[in-house]
Amino acid sequence: MITHIQGRLVEKKPTDVVIDCNGVGYFLNISLHTYSQIPDQENLKLYTHLQIKEDSHTLFGFSTLAEREIFRMLLSVSGIGASTARTMLSSLTPVQIREGIALGDVPLIQSVKGIGAKTAQRVILDLKDKILKVYDIDENSTAQSNTNKDEALSALEVLGFVKKQAERVIDKFLSQEPQADVETIIKQALKNL
Repeated sequence: MITHIQGRLVEKKPTDVVIDCNGVGYFLNISLHTYSQIPDQENLKLYTHLQIKEDSHTLFGFSTLAEREIFRMLLSVSGIGASTARTMLSSLTPVQIREGIALGDVPLIQSVKGIGAKTAQRVILDLKDKILKVYDIDENSTAQSNTNKDEALSALEVLGFVKKQAERVIDKFLSQEPQADVETIIKQALKNL
């Protein structure tokens, strides 16, 4: 229903933020990972997940689409609620969770407070296939470089290149030149593919 909220950052705490969007203050629960990613500037955009229960409507905010996707995947596991999923994203980064599940690393998942061996195994069992399918979730949180990367990637796919290979080459180039424009990214990728 609400996919993102963009507005003026009014309040920032390690567990939540308040964003003023055209005179309405939205209270969003966040993970420590998102807290560490939020810049101390006035304008802020967070991707959201709205949880509706009988007695409450709760908004969760995420700095990246990848973190929100991991959160939603975790919610799909029996025995994992929103607070446990948020605790996982506060203890581990989205990349650590994703790789831990993909590699079947039970001790890593179990290292999160409140998750026992059985729950850790269930998380891995339920999500391993899903994680492997969407393993190329975009981890970059800057919208401009996301757009440039996505445009370059789709252009290379149209040209017949394999997405995974093209993405590896683009990521390598963007780590050195994060502000590169689409044309430059494509040219560099073509040289290295």
